[in-house]
Amino acid sequence: MSIQIQMLGTGSAFAKRYYNNNAMISTSKQTFLIDCGITAPLAIHQIEQSFNDFEGVLVTHLHADHIGGLEEYAFQMKFLHQRRPKLFIANTLLEPLWEHSLKAGMTQPGIDCIEDVFEVIPIIPAQAHEITPELKVEWMETPHIPGKQSYSLLINDTFFYSADIRFQPDLLQSLVEQGVHTIWHDCQLEGEGEVHATIKELLTLPPSIQSKILLMHYGDTRPEWDGHTGPMPFINQHETYSIRP
Repeated sequence: MSIQIQMLGTGSAFAKRYYNNNAMISTSKQTFLIDCGITAPLAIHQIEQSFNDFEGVLVTHLHADHIGGLEEYAFQMKFLHQRRPKLFIANTLLEPLWEHSLKAGMTQPGIDCIEDVFEVIPIIPAQAHEITPELKVEWMETPHIPGKQSYSLLINDTFFYSADIRFQPDLLQSLVEQGVHTIWHDCQLEGEGEVHATIKELLTLPPSIQSKILLMHYGDTRPEWDGHTGPMPFINQHETYSIRP
C-alpha cells in the first residue's frame, strides 16, 4: 500500500501565494497532519475538509508557520467535536510548545495543560515510531536555527520529509545509501542559506540525489524559477502524491 500525501501549503514562512508548508499524510484508514501552521485552518476549509477528518498531527518544530494553527485545531476538536486528537511530538519540544506557544491563548476553565486538548504522544528522536501499522516515522534532528531543535521525518524508511533544514549534503547522501528513494526538501530561492537549503546549494548535489528530490517551502517568486531547478520539480499545493513503499 502506498502512502498518500497532499500539501495544504508549499510556501515559506513569508510566502502569501502558497500558504504555510504543511501536509496531510494518509494511509488506507487514517489521515494525519504534518504540522499545522497559521494558514492550515483556511487551507483545510478550502479543500472542503474538517479538522475532525484527522486522527492527529505530527509536529516537526515550533515556528508559527508549522504550529500557528494548533490552537484553533485544539479548540475546534474540544468544543465542536468533543475529541482529543493525537499529538506526535519530539519529547524535547513538548514543554516549550505548551509553555511558550499555546498556554497563554488556551488556558481557561477546563484547559490547564496540553493533555486537556491533545492525546500527547511524546516521541524519542532517532527511533522509529509506529504511528499506525502502515506508517512508521523517525524524528531525525536536523539543523535549522542555531540553539533551537528541529526535526525532519523519515517515513517508512524510504521517504524523507525535511523540516526547515540547512544544506546537509552528507545527510542526503547517507539517506540515499540507506534506501531512501524520495526526498521532499525545503528550498530557499533567493539569498544565502543561513537557516534553509538554497536552490543554488541543492543544484550542487550529484544527479543521483537530485533525481530523488522534490522542492517545497519556497517563496512567492516560484514562477520565475520554473524550468531552472534541474531535475528537482516543485511540489504543488493541494496536489495528491503517492509515495511508493
